[in-house]
Amino acid sequence: MIIRETEQLSKWINESDNIVFFGGAGVSTESNIPDFRSQDGLYNMKYKYPPETIISHSFYMKNTEEFYRFYKDKMIYRDAKPNRAHVALARLEKQGKLKAVITQNIDGLHQLAGNENVYELHGSVLRNYCEDCGKFFDVDYILSAEEVPYCNKEGCRGRIKPDVVLYEEGLDSKIIEKAVMAIRNADMLIVGGTSLTVYPAAGFIDYYRGNKLVLINKDVTPVDGRADLCIHEKIGDVLSSVIK
Repeated sequence: MIIRETEQLSKWINESDNIVFFGGAGVSTESNIPDFRSQDGLYNMKYKYPPETIISHSFYMKNTEEFYRFYKDKMIYRDAKPNRAHVALARLEKQGKLKAVITQNIDGLHQLAGNENVYELHGSVLRNYCEDCGKFFDVDYILSAEEVPYCNKEGCRGRIKPDVVLYEEGLDSKIIEKAVMAIRNADMLIVGGTSLTVYPAAGFIDYYRGNKLVLINKDVTPVDGRADLCIHEKIGDVLSSVIK
């Protein structure tokens, strides 16, 4: 890790009091949750159907059993624990500097680490709802179902759907509005663990108006040239070294 870069990051954090973090799958890979597009990611695994097809709305509607077989096996990591990046961000929030975490992840690890102001763009595997009556079910109920989970409310046998945004589904407009507002008001924006290639989420950085845009990602991203500071290292290494 280049000392000069981490020193600059530490200086900016110390100077800022309205920091927003925007993160992707790379934040959770250190918790042994695979991402999607890397060499070992879900999109490069071999299934009867491509993963991006399985986790689409139309596939869920037409092939619900097959959807849930994949979903339970590859989308839920019940034993995953927050890693150094999650812990560092929770610490930064407790210090009063980090005002919001905007995440593309659905694992709930930011909240488990202690962050409270988290905007989940793609929902969460921890929340599940009956499509008929709206009753809430936790992730353990989903995992305990033999195949497709159904509602256990008296008089209702509706199908239960995970509160995650599938392909072909739109993002929650209220979550988008809050995330955009947080970025607009931020004096520092830290973007980490994301390739910034998937829209609309990748376009969120366009709303940042400050001069402390920091990108932390192991690989080069299409917007590296726009960053005020770019660090190509593991996000857990970087954040744990500067947030004490």
